[in-house]
Amino acid sequence: MLTTRIIPCLDVKDGRVVKGVKFQNLRDAGDPATQAQRYEETGADELVILDVSATPEGRSNAAHTVAAVRAVLGIPLTVGGGIRAIADAERLLAAGADKVSVNTAAVHDPELISRLSERFGAQCTVLGLDAARDGKGGWDVVINSGTKRVGRDAIEWAREAVARGAGEILLTSWDQDGTRAGYDTDLLRAVSNAVNVPVIASGGAANAEHLVDAVRAGADAVLAASIFHDGETTPNDVKAVMAAHGLKVRR
Repeated sequence: MLTTRIIPCLDVKDGRVVKGVKFQNLRDAGDPATQAQRYEETGADELVILDVSATPEGRSNAAHTVAAVRAVLGIPLTVGGGIRAIADAERLLAAGADKVSVNTAAVHDPELISRLSERFGAQCTVLGLDAARDGKGGWDVVINSGTKRVGRDAIEWAREAVARGAGEILLTSWDQDGTRAGYDTDLLRAVSNAVNVPVIASGGAANAEHLVDAVRAGADAVLAASIFHDGETTPNDVKAVMAAHGLKVRR
């Protein structure tokens, strides 16, 4: 049995960590490198950096932020936001990323996943999948940092992305993101049952019990931001609760 990974997420804009609800009303949450170092010291298994303004502003992810984080970080690092081509991924990997996450650009150009997987390997290619309930019992794919629905079924897109070479799915419930109401466990269960690659749960955590719920719904890893940024808990504290519930974590 593999251990469940605890992954703090740094949403970054203009070189600073930010936090909001559904990427709106963003507030400053600190320096990325300082936060990254603190998370590793308190038990994080991996770290994700998402440049939340790169795609809406039509620019590339800031490699210098990645390099600054990598200088103080020893755990795996996934970076997403503004990756539209092999060259964008190469720049971030050279700066210190271990994996790259593609979202909007992959929806517009699904072959991007194939090209990334062929060039860097499936283990390096992450699909960032943002999904929102469609009112009919399913979920729509949303892009451009949640500002646009594309009328595509999220479960089918997850299957296609894996068939094209995505080795992991970073799954964010747009309905739950920043709400602190817990993950969308129905969505997690549906995607986890549909694909044979690890699924990272994202969007809505307020406490360790929410992370437990996500794992029981099929998540292989759990991502959170606010509960760590605001100092409410640490990855090690979360792991203690998860272990008490019988889940296997790296201590």
